[in-house]
Amino acid sequence: MKKRFTCLQGLLPVMIAATVVTACQTVQTTQSGAVGIERKQMMMVSSKEMDLASSQSYHQILQQAGQKNALNRNREQVERVRAVARRLIPATGAFRSDAPGWQWEVNVLSSNELNAWCMAGGKIAFYSGIIERLDLSDDEIAAIMGHEIAHALREHARERASQSMVTNLGVAVVGAALGVGSAGTDLIGTVAKVSFELPNSREHETEADRIGVELAARGGYDPRAAISLWQKMAKVSNGAPPQWLSTHPSNETRQQDLQQYAARVMPLYEQATQRARPVK
Repeated sequence: MKKRFTCLQGLLPVMIAATVVTACQTVQTTQSGAVGIERKQMMMVSSKEMDLASSQSYHQILQQAGQKNALNRNREQVERVRAVARRLIPATGAFRSDAPGWQWEVNVLSSNELNAWCMAGGKIAFYSGIIERLDLSDDEIAAIMGHEIAHALREHARERASQSMVTNLGVAVVGAALGVGSAGTDLIGTVAKVSFELPNSREHETEADRIGVELAARGGYDPRAAISLWQKMAKVSNGAPPQWLSTHPSNETRQQDLQQYAARVMPLYEQATQRARPVK
């Protein structure tokens, strides 16, 4: 009986590994666009699960903000943000045909934080602090919003959740194989985090920057505003990025990349502004 148990214990890592391989899917979540995003992604969590979880979380946040009288207090500010969204949302079709039809929601939370985000399925929030403290132009609002929408289009949250699942399962495999206790598995998990999750997070941010300038350009907003936006954020944060951008590339690298990709999508911006001009 003891020998049988030992054999089953030895098979456990193989069984877990087989489960990981079976559950993984390699997908291309978006079209490449003019900026050429072509990286395929490993997913274990379904889009439906992420959308449902995001919607529930989003509405909990809105409910809490409403209870604190911190939801959409400045009508003019809310309308500015929503007006930008109305121009950017149709542009998402260049990357995903389904995205313009998402159940988009756009709200402004009263907070001094420099923050903005877009959850899976198009749930957008801007914090009043980022608009007021950085004295944002509409072009700069579009730069932030385009960046955040890009995260949702590329399903980066879903990818990170999938990576976390793989990491946790991988730790279980190694822990079972080596017979290590919780301290050992915690250490392995920490190593996996710094060597696997953080580099991908920076990759996500670069993808969001590049897609973001294209969305802004297609919406008729100057993509070069992403550069002035970053300069403002760096200045207000004494040269360091705000917390919500803490995994971004260095200031110099980021600005060089933004300049390159803003220039690439300038023809799209020019086309959009020409279409918007009244016919004489």
